[in-house]
Amino acid sequence: MARQHRAMLVGLIPAVVSVIAGCAADHRISLDQFIAEQQRMYEALPPDAAPQFAEDSAAVLDRQLGALRLGPDDVVAITLNTDAVADQRPPFPVRIDDAGEIDLPIVGAIHVAGLTLQEAEDAVRAAYVPAVLRDVSVYVELFQAQTTNVLVIGAVSAPGLVQLRRSDRDLLHAIVGAGGVSQAASGKATLRRIRRPHEEITLDLTDPTQLRAAVTLDPLQDGDIVTVQAATPNTVFVGGLVNFPRPQSYGQGVKLNVLQAIAASGGVRPDLSPGEGTLIRRMPDGHDVHVRLDLDRIAMGADPNIELAAGDILWVPHTLETRILEFVNRNFFLRAGASVTYTATAADFLNSNAERQAVGSNLEQTFDPYGALLRNSALQQLSQPAPPP
Repeated sequence: MARQHRAMLVGLIPAVVSVIAGCAADHRISLDQFIAEQQRMYEALPPDAAPQFAEDSAAVLDRQLGALRLGPDDVVAITLNTDAVADQRPPFPVRIDDAGEIDLPIVGAIHVAGLTLQEAEDAVRAAYVPAVLRDVSVYVELFQAQTTNVLVIGAVSAPGLVQLRRSDRDLLHAIVGAGGVSQAASGKATLRRIRRPHEEITLDLTDPTQLRAAVTLDPLQDGDIVTVQAATPNTVFVGGLVNFPRPQSYGQGVKLNVLQAIAASGGVRPDLSPGEGTLIRRMPDGHDVHVRLDLDRIAMGADPNIELAAGDILWVPHTLETRILEFVNRNFFLRAGASVTYTATAADFLNSNAERQAVGSNLEQTFDPYGALLRNSALQQLSQPAPPP
């Protein structure tokens, strides 16, 4: 009887839905409309303008990423050795002055600012040979470099003050000096100059063109601030008629589609079997767009299983059909289910081989012990041979 009532009620659901569906206004757009709108927005984005430099960027890169070049306030250690064993002398430190020169014994001032270490060795040797010495070997090494202190904060492994040598005063070396980017980094870095507070530049270091710009900017100065931006958390929010509604967070770069998000929430509720979903996405202009999703068509491959973006809300809402099913299940079939469950449990208990083997004849002895004893006695008498006449 209960099955007949359920079949009748379920059969009425489509008719009720068709009558009432027109009364509820649906402001959601279709999936096709959403995909077309996304494509139009993508095509309307202006192309990234290539950074403009005052000089050829290749030459700047060669200078910035090439060999170390000396400058004022650097301290170099110079070793002068002749062929004579007695003239072997220990290295002596010399500071480069503001004019970019070093002052050496006998030969006096030698300009070394802007030179590499090898070029500095050649300059010192040319000053001594042949005017002072017939021949001499020269070795120049950087004893102490003049440093620039910049503050690196944000999504780096070791935020704080970073000391940069003269040839390393760019965004890339500053971030590396802070331990490199952390897993939370987005790849974007912002430079704010303390002497030019209104000047701020943000570059995406994952883009080769913008990485080149980061290296070829004016050298960093004491007090400049570099902020490595953290990535937007890759979190989607799944709720409604799913088994485990919750936010779902994933690592940077992980791509998630509609069916994967629903599967990660334990799927839709089987007692209601909803076939409709709503995607809510915050657009760049700040407004929310609501997209109607046919989950059954997506599952069958008839509609595209679109990717979700960070911050998306995937909601499996109640429909008129699911509300009627929920009402019927709650008010009719829960009671019927309780009686069926009781009957099924009793039948399983009585018909279970395991129970019958475990209990054996104890059931008869428990509920009708005298009858069981009498029947056993009669059976034993039948099994014995009849006495002789």
